[in-house]
Amino acid sequence: MKKRLPDYLKRPIIDTDKTRTVRRILKENCLNTVCENARCPNKNECYTKNTATFLIMGNVCTRNCRYCNISCEKPEPLDLGEPLHIAKAVKALGLKYSVITSVTRDDLPDGGAEHFVNCINEIRKLTPDVKIEILTPDFKGDKNSLDMIIKARPEVFNHNIETVKELFKIARPQGNYQLSLDVLKYVKDNSDILTKSGLMVGLGEDFDQIEETFVDLKSVGCDIVTVGQYIQPSKMHLEVAKYYTPQEFELIQQAAQKIGIKHFQIGPLVRSSYRAAELV
Repeated sequence: MKKRLPDYLKRPIIDTDKTRTVRRILKENCLNTVCENARCPNKNECYTKNTATFLIMGNVCTRNCRYCNISCEKPEPLDLGEPLHIAKAVKALGLKYSVITSVTRDDLPDGGAEHFVNCINEIRKLTPDVKIEILTPDFKGDKNSLDMIIKARPEVFNHNIETVKELFKIARPQGNYQLSLDVLKYVKDNSDILTKSGLMVGLGEDFDQIEETFVDLKSVGCDIVTVGQYIQPSKMHLEVAKYYTPQEFELIQQAAQKIGIKHFQIGPLVRSSYRAAELV
């Protein structure tokens, strides 16, 4: 029997001049956002604050993670004008903090690292004071790709672990838990860039496994951790095994503090980029 979505996970539809302006700017620049493509529950709240998380390199993915609403198909060629369009949108929205994420592009030799760098550079040309957070795939752990990112010096490098080690192959069959940790460690060991990672709960993990994930993230020097409730995008995706209560999220916060995670955003509707500027 399908579990009923608790009221504390429901968000009202907001349609104001500000949210319409954000949608117009995104449409004018032919941009994708993770807000729309991944059906983020915080989309309207973020739009009212003139922010959005840009989704680069198309809106289809080369991996088929079983929790994600973005479809797995053959991707289109890169839009070489996209970095400039992102920069123009950042300026038009008046952002002081910009978050850029992407689909996974295993078809590209560098996994799309150069495209991330081009986005960072174009934003800095138009709005040099904007802080930039990037949320990247694992680039298959390729050090040349990671070195490109490090050289571009975003303020925050985010790579999501997504779930506990025991569920990783179920949720992310084409990913690797240790590889994701290694990516975070490489960036931390070779730069002073803030590192960040996030995971979902509700896929069937237990509390000890959540704590073990915190320990693993701390061991690679991860500066910021986000934790939120998994919500099934469709019947084709993994079912929700458990809806954590707000009180249980408080216990997860306490566990993060106990383990020594200094900066975190933990709650039912928290997502990787939710209130990202406030955390930094």
